[in-house]
Amino acid sequence: MHPRPWVVDGQVVPRQITQLSLVFDHRVCDGGSAGGFLRFVADAVENPLPALADL
Repeated sequence: MHPRPWVVDGQVVPRQITQLSLVFDHRVCDGGSAGGFLRFVADAVENPLPALADL
């Protein structure tokens, strides 16, 4: 992974950025549920300790 420019508090700073994507069957799951799950995964990657405490 290479550092990418990212805006933090109005300043452009280098950050390690990754993209997350999700594939789902829209007949089984709607976009709201899928988006909520993807947000949960992103939060767990950014800060894993609270996610582990939920187990």
